[in-house]
Parts: sequence; C-alpha cells; structure tokens
Amino acid sequence: MDLKLDHYTENDTEIVVVEGEIDVYTAPRLRELLIDLVNKGNFHLVVNMEKVEFLDSTGLGVLVGGLKRVRAHDGTLDLVCTQERILKIFRITGLTKVFGIYESVQDAIDNRKSK
Repeated sequence: MDLKLDHYTENDTEIVVVEGEIDVYTAPRLRELLIDLVNKGNFHLVVNMEKVEFLDSTGLGVLVGGLKRVRAHDGTLDLVCTQERILKIFRITGLTKVFGIYESVQDAIDNRKSK
C-alpha cells in the first residue's frame, strides 16, 4: 500500500492526515511535508494517524524529527491514534512519554489550547 498525505489548517494548528503505511519507502514523503510546513511557519502540528496501517522505525524517526523541528520554535507535534497495534509501538518505544497522543483531532487541539 502507498502513503496518502493531506493537510489543512484548523484553529491555527496544521492537521496532517496520513493514510497507508509509513515505512522506509514512504517515510521520506512525510518528512518532506513536515519540514515544508515548519519552514512555512507552522509550529503547531497534529498528525492524524487514524488510517495508518503500518509504522516502522523509519516512520517513528520521521515523527521524532518533526517533533524536534517544531520544538525548536516552541511548537507542538501531537498525534491522533486509537489503533491498538500502532499505539503498542509507541508504548514499547517509550514514545508515549514524548508525544501527546489523542483520540481525535479536536481533543488534540483542545488540549493545546488549555495549556
């Protein structure tokens, strides 16, 4: 399966919609999009991973890299994910302590606004 990427702005937050597999072959496309968004001044990102079917270490690296980029500008990168098989990867790697992981885009936006 390929990777589909889309993005839109909601409440001064850039929402990145990811669908498919994030692996060694497709992750560079996601990396390019995240870099492009940060370079255009978008420092609050939510990556919606609800339709992600597979995530490997390369994909994790891209997400961590994106987080480092936005944090350099006092920004945030939160994830939307409810799929147990993907959440398990974040738990095993300890990245649940690094990323805000939410059940919906609105939850992620509301949480950032309340801080």
